Amino acid sequence: MSEPKKKKKFLNLPQYTGGKKAFNEFLRSQIVYPDQALKAGVEGSVYVEYEIDDNGIVHNPKVLKGIGYGCDEEALRLVSLLRYEKVKNFGVRVKTTTKTSIHFKLPAQTTLQYTIKTTTATSTKKPETPTEVPQPVVYNYTIQF
Repeated sequence: MSEPKKKKKFLNLPQYTGGKKAFNEFLRSQIVYPDQALKAGVEGSVYVEYEIDDNGIVHNPKVLKGIGYGCDEEALRLVSLLRYEKVKNFGVRVKTTTKTSIHFKLPAQTTLQYTIKTTTATSTKKPETPTEVPQPVVYNYTIQF
């Protein structure tokens, strides 16, 4: 019996140092949520296409699908910071085109809302019967998370 043939790999492609986990960690650590998107409450993904040369440097990033509010510009900035491993292809210089998505998720916010209601007795007369007692001040608090 003959062994199955392995596909021959003629060209090496640039890889991010540390793999996908390191790639995602880099993006998470470098992302700066745009103020305009924070104020508008915008979340979503920006899809970016870019070229990587044989030295691992990113060129010509462009937004394929954006969400606006400054997120597109931030995604382009992040992609421009990426550096890949150098590739050796037997003297052949290769540019690779790749796509990635940059996810924008609003940071968790805790809001605290207080509702205060006060009730006071309006009568200054003495109670006519001993069972009649002026109403105390009542405070109601509503806390939302």
